[in-house]
Amino acid sequence: MSGLPGTALGYDTRCLLHDNGSMVVDRQPAGWIEVDHAENANRVERAYAVLAASGVLARLEVLPTREATIEELLLVHTEAHVEWILEACAKVDAPAAAGHPEVMLVGPEARVGRGSNQAALIAAGTAIEAVDHVCRVDSSQPAATSAHRAYSLTRPPGHHASAGQAMGFCLFNNAALAVRHSQLAHGVERVAVLDWDVHHGNGTQAVFYEDPNVLFISLHQDGLYPSDEGLITERGAGEGVGANVNVPLPAGTGDAGYLAALEQVALPAIADFDPGLIVLSSGQDAGACDPLGRMSVTAEGFRAMTADIVALAEESCEGRIVAIQEGGYSLDHMPFCVLATVEVLAGLEASLAADPVEMDVPKLISPAETEAIRNAARAAGIA
Repeated sequence: MSGLPGTALGYDTRCLLHDNGSMVVDRQPAGWIEVDHAENANRVERAYAVLAASGVLARLEVLPTREATIEELLLVHTEAHVEWILEACAKVDAPAAAGHPEVMLVGPEARVGRGSNQAALIAAGTAIEAVDHVCRVDSSQPAATSAHRAYSLTRPPGHHASAGQAMGFCLFNNAALAVRHSQLAHGVERVAVLDWDVHHGNGTQAVFYEDPNVLFISLHQDGLYPSDEGLITERGAGEGVGANVNVPLPAGTGDAGYLAALEQVALPAIADFDPGLIVLSSGQDAGACDPLGRMSVTAEGFRAMTADIVALAEESCEGRIVAIQEGGYSLDHMPFCVLATVEVLAGLEASLAADPVEMDVPKLISPAETEAIRNAARAAGIA
């Protein structure tokens, strides 16, 4: 493959400044050893470094990065939520001499620190820029060089943030903002959101739960986080009934199980929905080495899943895919999973013959995984 002209990557070093503090919440043991928060700057910094070292970065367009405006945030979030997050950021950005904390809790497992304000706004704004890039129409260029895909490699992530609540490392819902912007600015009527982060995308689900024009599909570890959400019975409400699909998978699910879930549930649902754009909530914490998940997906699993999505997008929405970074907390494995995903999006040959990280993972799909996928398909009305 020679590569798809126009594929772009958004990355901004200002997103590295967002600080979640320590993963240890008890002050006594926190003083014994230094434990970085799982959602730290090294996640995206190392992924970017791998893209650069592999030569892939040089074959991508540069996606502009910018801060989202207040008006753009209000496409998804309540005015009270936006004010709360920005006011909290202002407090921690104040001089230490004023007695303000360095890190402040703003929701369940969601914090802001010095640098969070700009990082959160850039993550949201870059997701919006990704939509503009993918949906642009350049009459001076032949169709083969039109922009079809973009990857927003930013932080903090967003899929746990609802309209009025920060949660789970997420402040603003970047994927939801991308969806709303595509509809309002580009006239995309129907958008499919595929979330394969290991945690359920409860915030995105909540935003679109009654919207018949947004199909939300989540492949996630059953009962992980939030432990009481992401059930197959959650199918939407009101006019949105049927436009919400959850595929909770057993702990330990690997490449075979994820591909089966994608091919037997997610892809048929997206094809039937016939979207004008696919937004991919691209978390790599289903990876086999991730400290916050218990799944067994390899970089090659992410490569295969991305290839399936690309093939479907070419048939259903002229290849338009916006991928937005969500979770992924293994500093050694996540970068290679991002690399595999971006290479497929860009139509590039694989830089590596196999996942370079040594690991023991299941190769076959288990009976429990097969049953979970069958149940999810049945709940979604897929034969």
